[in-house]
Amino acid sequence: MGPVEVLVIGFPGSRFNGDIVPSLVDVVERGIISIVDAILVSRDEDGGLTVVELEEEGAGPEVAALAALVDEVHDLVSDEDVEALAADIEPGSSAAVLVFEHTWALPLRDAVAGSGGVVLSQLRVPGAVVDEVLDAVAALD
Repeated sequence: MGPVEVLVIGFPGSRFNGDIVPSLVDVVERGIISIVDAILVSRDEDGGLTVVELEEEGAGPEVAALAALVDEVHDLVSDEDVEALAADIEPGSSAAVLVFEHTWALPLRDAVAGSGGVVLSQLRVPGAVVDEVLDAVAALD
């Protein structure tokens, strides 16, 4: 398996409506990523946590559309992981937790290994942070 990333997408007011699914379909169909696990987590107004596994019956059409993108569930997210990942979910809100493999990186991984190389470090910088840095640099000019 290639590099795996966990992405938590928050929906204030629990407004998950499936609008992210077409973009996910696009990157999955183009072989950029492969979704290996996904769950929906919601926090009620009192702070209680509800976890919806995508394969649960009656989860709704939006969840079914997301579930259709998961090739094979690997159950990589434990109950403890869910608790930690849900820490930033505000009461009355929800989040989609997506675990995906960077399948685009598999040929590069194989080339690195085939050449006797090793990955010494890997760092992901969120787009919002990059935008902030670029704005700060532009302000200096």
